[in-house]
Amino acid sequence: MAILVTGGAGYIGSHTCVELLSQGNDIVVIDNLSNSHGEALRRVAEIANRSFPVYIQDLVDREALRTVFRNHDIEAVIHFAGLKAVGESVQLPLKYYHQNLMSTMTLCSVMEEFGVRRLLFSSSATVYGMPKQVPISEEAPVGAINPYGRTKQMIEQMLDDLVCSDPRWSIGILRYFNPVGAHESGRIGEDPSGVPGNLMPYIAQVAVGKLKEVAVFGDDYDTPDGTGVRDYIHVVDLAQGHLRAIDKLASAAGIHVYNLGTGCGYSVLEMIRAFERASGKTIPYRVAARRPGDIGACYANPNKANAELGWQATRGIAEMCADAWRWQLANPRGYAGSVVYAEPI
Repeated sequence: MAILVTGGAGYIGSHTCVELLSQGNDIVVIDNLSNSHGEALRRVAEIANRSFPVYIQDLVDREALRTVFRNHDIEAVIHFAGLKAVGESVQLPLKYYHQNLMSTMTLCSVMEEFGVRRLLFSSSATVYGMPKQVPISEEAPVGAINPYGRTKQMIEQMLDDLVCSDPRWSIGILRYFNPVGAHESGRIGEDPSGVPGNLMPYIAQVAVGKLKEVAVFGDDYDTPDGTGVRDYIHVVDLAQGHLRAIDKLASAAGIHVYNLGTGCGYSVLEMIRAFERASGKTIPYRVAARRPGDIGACYANPNKANAELGWQATRGIAEMCADAWRWQLANPRGYAGSVVYAEPI
């Protein structure tokens, strides 16, 4: 029996694969490598000292996906695959709606065909839109404000409808806050294409000399230092949350929604200063105007995941920054300098 991991070459997917393998699980990975690098999978196998089957294909290809299910005894699926850049989704909304929705519909259809009804879906705190209060609990109203977030919200609704139609399904929805950091080995980490859209990899690239300075968008929010506050969670804590959730689904039918965050918020300036301490580098920054749609503070109430999954984030800001710096320093060009991975591991 194996767990199918879609999008397993991605940032969160690769770290989750390491945790799954380290706990003795067999895995099968599907990834089309559209916004990830196959070298990450080779390094996952290296870290875990275990091989696993990999299929380089797109989830919207139903026949290719059916072949995977024929070839392997799949017991559950962790679904990371999807397009994920908020800014790009605004520019290319149809691309995002097609890829994210169609891939999930195809996956669920093929799972149903093969009698596999345990699914863990990678959602996002973006479904909450502009929250009226923090910390944000799972009961807070949803209202995504960009196409990326709306695809996550639509998929959540689709999965809820699926469970209503067939109560044999066990589906978990994990709403991430802001994943940061890297594996302690420095072998796998966040490798954004082009200019990073997230704060931590941007800071890291400034520290390593790839970028000139960090733009701080707004310093007049109602926060302790005026800059935006977010809930940053170490990617390994996040990955371990997936293991707890997939185990729970083995004995819990229905649909279950969990926030995965620390419950603490750090400001942009706090993150810059923490990274300076971790790297020993000065991080130049400039204050810019607020971006449309940005909010002052956004952080999780993670109590439900603590209570029902027995999970909580344990790594603090210092470890997040130290691990991100170790990865960036060892891989200044990300996976780009590595041999291109092409064949199944």
